[in-house]
Amino acid sequence: MELNWTIVNVASPLARTSSDEEQKLIGWNLTPEELEHIPEHWLSFPEPAASIHYILGLIYIGFFFASIFGNGLVLWIFSTSKSLQTPSNIFVVNLAFCDFVMMFKTPIFIYNSFYRGYALGFAGCQVFSVMGALSGIGAGTTNACIAYDRYMTIAHPFDGKVSKTKALFMVLCVWLYAIPWTLMPFFEVWGRFVPEAYLTSCTFDYMSESFDNHLFVACIFTCSYVFPLFFMIYYYSQIVSHVVNHEKALKEQAKKMNVESLRSNQGSANSSVEIRIAKSAITMCGLFLASWTPYGIIALIGAFGNKSILTPTMTMVPALTCKLVACIDPYVFAISHPRYRAELEKRVSWLGIKETLPVDDTKSVASEVTNVT
Repeated sequence: MELNWTIVNVASPLARTSSDEEQKLIGWNLTPEELEHIPEHWLSFPEPAASIHYILGLIYIGFFFASIFGNGLVLWIFSTSKSLQTPSNIFVVNLAFCDFVMMFKTPIFIYNSFYRGYALGFAGCQVFSVMGALSGIGAGTTNACIAYDRYMTIAHPFDGKVSKTKALFMVLCVWLYAIPWTLMPFFEVWGRFVPEAYLTSCTFDYMSESFDNHLFVACIFTCSYVFPLFFMIYYYSQIVSHVVNHEKALKEQAKKMNVESLRSNQGSANSSVEIRIAKSAITMCGLFLASWTPYGIIALIGAFGNKSILTPTMTMVPALTCKLVACIDPYVFAISHPRYRAELEKRVSWLGIKETLPVDDTKSVASEVTNVT
């Protein structure tokens, strides 16, 4: 049956109901001062069942512990083990820190979910948004730095490797890049942070119709999504191209010398180098795409498209993908590193990890995965 929503008196929080058996709408119990910070689009939807809030809260509790544990281990091991304190691993630590911050804000969402709405109010919303903006933009830019570092390790292994000073400077630039995009909406200089969907999470405003807001959405989408993705695709495609050409040259040289391979330790059980590099590249780009593409699409639809298709449930999907990737990142980027696994075996033996290091294991995370020289 079609529902006709009506707002009898916005100034009275109890008056916001639908005409169908007086069903309450989202934000029905908020004060006029609180409603000022909420895009009107979300206020036209019926309040979700309590079970929806509780399920989302439980999911976020699982995400919180999985990410804090995984990223916490990465920060601890990589920061305290001298053998892992390489320039390339500085980027891994920074990415883990971004993911850690991303998930450290989830108690705000969990609290709001179990209180079924905008429980922590404007202040909680701003804290949630600031932590999300800093960590999200920081993670995307750090992924681009990792792509650059791995490209330099492979394409210029002798004179192009990133030094520790350069790596630290690049990480500093990552945060200097992310901070303005966080402070501008926080102080409402350009854009603003607002609640979304079920009013349990917050993000930048992509619903307002003003020209300034449209321009802000377009710029932050380009700077925090398009630019990092472009550099990732470029550098990883260069890596794959370099590896394929390198392997082709080796095979041709081996054929001229009538030998099976020029690699002394190449075994039939090992995957070819180009396949391992291709998988690494696809994983890096894939995680970023899975994490932020849904959010980017929702923001563009909200700013420039048909807002009527955006439901509260639909907008919860991007939030879930971002949090899920923050849980997966530490395992994809670090747990496959032999020396990291060896450190885990030594320091956290109850995890049951067994790792036998090769005789000469001096490579960083980047070179361990991508070195083909």
